[in-house]
Amino acid sequence: MTTYPGVLLKSSSLFAKKELGQNFLADPQAAAMIVQRAGIKKEDTVLEIGPGLGALTVHIARQAHKVYAVEKDTRLIPLITGELEQEGVDNVTLINKDIFKVDIRQLAGDGKLLVIGNLPYNISSQVLFQLVENRDVVPRAILMFQKELAQRIVAPPGGRDYGRLSVVMQYCSRVSTVTDVGGQLFFPKPEVESRVVAVDFFDTIQFPQDQEKYLFRVVKAAFSKRRKTLRNSLAGAELGINTTQAAQALEGAGIDPVRRAETLTVEEFIALFKVCRDSFI
Repeated sequence: MTTYPGVLLKSSSLFAKKELGQNFLADPQAAAMIVQRAGIKKEDTVLEIGPGLGALTVHIARQAHKVYAVEKDTRLIPLITGELEQEGVDNVTLINKDIFKVDIRQLAGDGKLLVIGNLPYNISSQVLFQLVENRDVVPRAILMFQKELAQRIVAPPGGRDYGRLSVVMQYCSRVSTVTDVGGQLFFPKPEVESRVVAVDFFDTIQFPQDQEKYLFRVVKAAFSKRRKTLRNSLAGAELGINTTQAAQALEGAGIDPVRRAETLTVEEFIALFKVCRDSFI
């Protein structure tokens, strides 16, 4: 991208939408560095989530074979189209759609997708869950979001940051920090710091899809009442079991029923899931 976001928006009498979490990366060097560290190969097909005004898109397109850029905000399509034309980029397909209405498997076809995105905080967790569900066609993702969320993903058991998202991501992927990005490099400047992470999904998927969904339901139920004991938080609508059944399942997994969800390791959640699976489904 050669045009500063503020100038580009003003030229079309537009503004960044707060409700869409729009903070456009405004530093060309930072954009180039992020893409360079993404490890894109010439044969790669890339799905970019939220290209905005094309700060990353131009650099991605020069490294990849093909790019699908999914942008929800219709107002930005003419602007990013103009930027791509100005840079002589012709291997980008713009898709004006909500990412949650995009069939990722269809885009992948018979191949794989590398996902890159500067994600608004309000949809970051949902996008991660979407990628987890499609990880057989998305082996790797380079994602930028609020630093606080990045810390939650890799948080160990025992603290406030450790939660449902931590367990799910650590169960199926290895997450590493690529770089931190200061608020001053965005327009408009956000009040929070950002972090770029690489998510490398494990090659092996441990359980069939229906069982894995149940595993994630067990995790969700456990964290549904964080301040309560596991015996109480597991009982309820999510799993359809009562406190007695919950206590029996926990004891069967070798877990003290009075512990809380944030103290369980990923391995303990898997052990609990296996008991619940064999007992209740």
